[in-house]
Amino acid sequence: MLYASTNRQTPEVNLAEALLQGQAPDKGLYLPVTIPSFEPDELSSLCGRPYTEVAAAVLGKFTTDTFPVARLRQMCQNAYDFDVPIERVDSQRYVMRLDRGPTASFKDFAGRMMGQMFGVLRRDASGRLVILTATSGDTGSAIAHAFYRIPKIEVMVLFPPAEVSNRQRKQMTTLGENITAVAVDGKFDDCQALVKQAFSDTTLGRIRLTSANSINIGRLLPQIVYYVYASLQLVRGEEPIIISVPSGNFGNMMGALLASRMGVPVEKIVVSTNANDEVPRFFTTGCYEKIVPSRSCISNAMNVGHPSNFARVVALFGGWMDEAGNVREMPDMDRMKKELFAVSITDDETRSTIQRAWKTQNLLLEPHGAVGWLGLERYLEENPSDSKAVSVETASPAKFPEEIERLLGFSPEVPFSLSEIERKEEHYLTMPADYGAFHELLLKTYGA
Repeated sequence: MLYASTNRQTPEVNLAEALLQGQAPDKGLYLPVTIPSFEPDELSSLCGRPYTEVAAAVLGKFTTDTFPVARLRQMCQNAYDFDVPIERVDSQRYVMRLDRGPTASFKDFAGRMMGQMFGVLRRDASGRLVILTATSGDTGSAIAHAFYRIPKIEVMVLFPPAEVSNRQRKQMTTLGENITAVAVDGKFDDCQALVKQAFSDTTLGRIRLTSANSINIGRLLPQIVYYVYASLQLVRGEEPIIISVPSGNFGNMMGALLASRMGVPVEKIVVSTNANDEVPRFFTTGCYEKIVPSRSCISNAMNVGHPSNFARVVALFGGWMDEAGNVREMPDMDRMKKELFAVSITDDETRSTIQRAWKTQNLLLEPHGAVGWLGLERYLEENPSDSKAVSVETASPAKFPEEIERLLGFSPEVPFSLSEIERKEEHYLTMPADYGAFHELLLKTYGA
């Protein structure tokens, strides 16, 4: 199993190299050269199996050259010690709640498996590896917790302080030890740009850098699993389902797209964005235009004006988008529109969806899940279907207590993973959105 860069200018590498590099040397993102598929009856044979076994079966198709089967199974057991509930809303529609992990976010699925992978790869290595990650809300906390106290690994998380909730921030800033949190005076896109520039900075050569953002293939692969699991739970992997994914940096929906390419029957993937609508507009106009600066919305983890993973989407449909967002070769737009339905949801629509879902269906959604839910409703309004449909809830409503209290009149129940951080002291650095300042910080912190 080899991995190639979306920018096509660098040699193919194995999984271990792709994981440790993060971003390819040509600034592209790694994708499998060939996407493995399920054998006949393989999906149905996984019906009724626990999530950990489904994860080992799916990930094993990508990782056997790097992680032996027995070790991979143990890694899955270690990573996924929490529930993955799929909640029935009505006879057709379901919500898959991916918020039961230690940081109450879907990012735990990829973060914890990455922690397992890196821990194995670095066990006998010399020196230390520095993981740089940018976050618009949940990635930073999931990565920080997944890599906390793992030997020979340091983590630096960059976040825009004005755009993360108090609980999201505290999940990153109360750990310490090998976790360094940095508040950047800017937007998520500024944080992501700083991280990407550091990867291509040859003057940082003595610091071994990699990423745990969704630009890293290690973040992408574990996100395939829960879509396979949803298909098994709802239709035994035998009939098409509709999947709605609230989308910001597009790593989550890439998991759904790869699951489909592996052979999971999928009728349509609904790509639900907030007011950062660069991708829905691309579907309409065929012209990709970044949103700079990105628009601030209450679904803050999706405040991305140029999603890195869209380069992977374009590549899967035969096109080429470079790291700056220039479409060098157009993808197959007809096929893209056949498989994907893109829709943009405003903040007002998000809030009204939270209220309506609770009032009419006793369905508790947070802002990101509400974007996904309304996107699914829009698709079914325009495309009536009898297929089962699942919308992804990506974070605990308790991460947004002020918004839920304002809209519904009560505060959501707080899971233990969130309540315990209120007693801890915060420690984080501050920095302007300036690469010179970031360069100096990296050398000061890790250059010795």
